[in-house]
Amino acid sequence: MSIRKELTSAALGVLTLMVLCGLLYPLLLTGIGQVAFPDNANGQPLYVHGHLIGSRIIGQSFGGDPRYFQTRPSGTTPADNAAASSFANYGPNSKVTERAIAADIAAYIALNGRYYPGGLSAAKVPVDAVDTSASGIDPAISVANARIQAYRVAAVRHLPLAKVRALIVRYTAGRGLGFSGEPAVNVLELNLALDRL
Repeated sequence: MSIRKELTSAALGVLTLMVLCGLLYPLLLTGIGQVAFPDNANGQPLYVHGHLIGSRIIGQSFGGDPRYFQTRPSGTTPADNAAASSFANYGPNSKVTERAIAADIAAYIALNGRYYPGGLSAAKVPVDAVDTSASGIDPAISVANARIQAYRVAAVRHLPLAKVRALIVRYTAGRGLGFSGEPAVNVLELNLALDRL
């Protein structure tokens, strides 16, 4: 077999695989996703009065506004930027991680400490309140985190604490498939429910 035939065969093989794997297969999966799971395939968009305001599966910054529950610290620049989703790759012994967590603990205590009964210490701060998630744009917080923030939100909004806690329960999703992970509170949906009160 001549070199020319081998190059032609190789080029045709690469072209065929590129069309199959790079074009037809993604189009097929996209089509199946749009038909079978349109909400998930489109990022679970959330609309209010016909206006897109966010996604159920992408974290959204509430800028430290004390009237709202705050999401986990974001690992993206700018904060909660879905186009820059990634993790930092800094290990637990990294000085960068240590400084970031210390700053996040201080910010969390500054935001919530004066509302929390008996004061808030670093030992009481939940891990998800001070450390980023793997994606850097997690839309949910732990129930423990939400319960601490509930004191602040109730006080600032002049709402009964029981009413805020009832909303936390309402917007808490259980474990994935009934056994995976921990229950989590969707921050965007919870904040929207607060605004509707």
